[in-house]
Order: sequence, then C-alpha cells, then structure tokens
Amino acid sequence: MIITIDGPAGAGKGTLSAFVAQKYKLAYFDTGMVYRAVGLQMVLNNVDLSDVKYAEKTAKELTFPQMMQLAQNKDFRSDIGSHAASVVSAYPEVRAALLQMQQNFALNPVFADGTPANGVVYDGRDTGTVICPNADLKFYITAPVEVRAQRRCNDLIKAGFTTDYATVLAEMKSRDERDMKRTSAPLCKPHGAVEIDTSLKPTEQNMADMAKIIDESFGF
Repeated sequence: MIITIDGPAGAGKGTLSAFVAQKYKLAYFDTGMVYRAVGLQMVLNNVDLSDVKYAEKTAKELTFPQMMQLAQNKDFRSDIGSHAASVVSAYPEVRAALLQMQQNFALNPVFADGTPANGVVYDGRDTGTVICPNADLKFYITAPVEVRAQRRCNDLIKAGFTTDYATVLAEMKSRDERDMKRTSAPLCKPHGAVEIDTSLKPTEQNMADMAKIIDESFGF
C-alpha cells in the first residue's frame, strides 16, 4: 500500500500523514527531511546556499544516519532549516541525487526500528507526481497561506523561537513561490489526488474524512 500526501508548507500534511501511518500501520517517509538535512548541513558548514555544486555534493554524500543526526539540531525544524530546504530543493541536481533513495524506500519500506512494513505513507511536495506517480492513493493537503503562516508562527513560538506573524507570512509566501515555480518537480496537485483544505474543518474531522476515503479505496 503506497499513499502519497503532498501540499505546501504549513498545510497540516505532516499531522495527517503521521495519523494515516499510525492508523494503518504503515512506514512514514517525510521527504522534506532529506532537503532539510542537505540545506542545514550547508548552513552549518558556512556554505552559501546558492552554491549548487556543493549542494549536489552534500546530497550525494547524505546518509540516513547523518540525516537523523542533523534532525536533532535545534534549527532542523526552525525557519532556518525550512528556508535552507526550500532553496536547495529547487536545484534539479539535488533532487536527482536524492530521488532514487526516496523511490527505493517504497520497494522495501521499514519502520524507524528497521522492521518491515506492509506499505508507506509519503509526506512531501512531489511524492505523488515524481517519487511515486503510480501510488495507490494520493492526497493533496492545502489551506490559505495566511492560515498556514499563523499556524507556523504559533508552532515556532511554542517551540521557543523568536518570530512574528509578518516575518513568517513573508517567508511562507516566498517559499510557496520557489516551490511552485521551480523548474524541477514544481509543487502542484498530483493527477487523481483527493484535495483537502484543512482550514475548512477541525483536524479530527479531516482525519476521519481521510480514513473513510482510505477504507473505501482499499476495501477495509
């Protein structure tokens, strides 16, 4: 069972992806982590994010243990990590270097402890268009940018970061533009994907709606 869940930053796809993975006992692959790892590694090495060759080299050398170690860094989920991920993910060279690793996971999905899984939930921006275009079921999670920015701002403040709504909104608009206009795998709704606007209903209702669609699609 392969389910892809795509959408822009702050739409809530991470929460919904984790719910689906847990409910249906599937492996969970957050594809954004690989780009955050590459971008943050460049930041930590004091390398300009515009250095495409260095970004490609970092992507080719990235290992799963290294990614997990970088994920422990305080800036991995901060605006610093988000910005870096958005910049390097726009480089076709970086995407090509990381594509096979992401695709291969569907062939042999495993849980975090290494035990085999019967399927995978992909969380990202091109999982239903590039990574697994033949996925069994696709979702596209979205919400107005103002709503997404407010959520992101609240999360950052709750996590102890100093920021404000205007700053987060400006960064999110900039990130949306980069994601949707990049020449390689631009963010878009995958063909055949079920679209869910998370601003219209509470999270619990969105979860219930997705579960119903999954149950009906797979005959549960």
